[in-house]
Amino acid sequence: MRTVSPANNSDEIARVLARPPRSLWRDAWRRLIANRLARLGMAISIFFLLLAIFVPVIFPYNAKIDSDLMNQLLDPSLEHWMGTDEQGRDVMNRIAHGAQASLGVGVSAVLIAVIIGTLIGLVSGFAGKWIDLGLMFLMDILLAFPGLLLAIAVVALIGPGLRNALLAVATVSIPVYARIARSTVLSIKEQEYVTAARCVGSPSTRILFRHVFPNSLSPIIVQGTLGIAAAILEIAALGFLGLGQQPPYPEWGAMLADSVKYLTSGAWWVLLFPGLAIMLTVLGFNLLGDGVRDALDPRLRVD
Repeated sequence: MRTVSPANNSDEIARVLARPPRSLWRDAWRRLIANRLARLGMAISIFFLLLAIFVPVIFPYNAKIDSDLMNQLLDPSLEHWMGTDEQGRDVMNRIAHGAQASLGVGVSAVLIAVIIGTLIGLVSGFAGKWIDLGLMFLMDILLAFPGLLLAIAVVALIGPGLRNALLAVATVSIPVYARIARSTVLSIKEQEYVTAARCVGSPSTRILFRHVFPNSLSPIIVQGTLGIAAAILEIAALGFLGLGQQPPYPEWGAMLADSVKYLTSGAWWVLLFPGLAIMLTVLGFNLLGDGVRDALDPRLRVD
């Protein structure tokens, strides 16, 4: 049997005590990078984000004059890697430029929902009483409707268009983040360090934004990452129904709607490639969101 001398045991304890504590975020990043599926999701997500940011800048595109009726529904080739659509427009070019609408609007909608929903949840959970009751009653009303149906209703009310689709998707997502933030705040505000801050006379706003808010970020970040995938699907669904981006501007959902009628004629590429773009983007953010959730799980943190 192996024995440990008191001297060696003391040295080991001293080394552990002298080791600087690891940051939660640095520890989470280390676990995220170690996750293969998370790395794959991050690579896919970054690729499409860069596509949405830089392609419109490097390769300007005027959708109003992009038409070549002499090259309608051409098969994929070296000249047109993903073929052409019913108006002779290059499918790959439109997918690349459509990323700005589909992905950009999805990310923007989630950011708006996260900011507004988190503020509502923080105030509701920290203030309590009638403020909590009133705010959560409004959130419950929004949650009572299916998200996509409510988004369709909002767009139908204020009119079709990409900006209105963004507002609709952001509106239906706010209650989710408000509920998450509230539930987290309710548990955090009873912790000892919050009680200590109250005892020394710290103002409520300082306690809320200095102590409560930073410690409630983990579940909000996880839900936000996963929420981008859902927002992209909702934007594509609105575009498919003609309530999102209006023609002739490219958007993945609208491209699917325009290409469905040509599927029976053998022009499979006009439907396949926009669908693959949506599928890969949603898959990437889902894998990344799952990885972020595992990385921020305190039960998986090891010293």
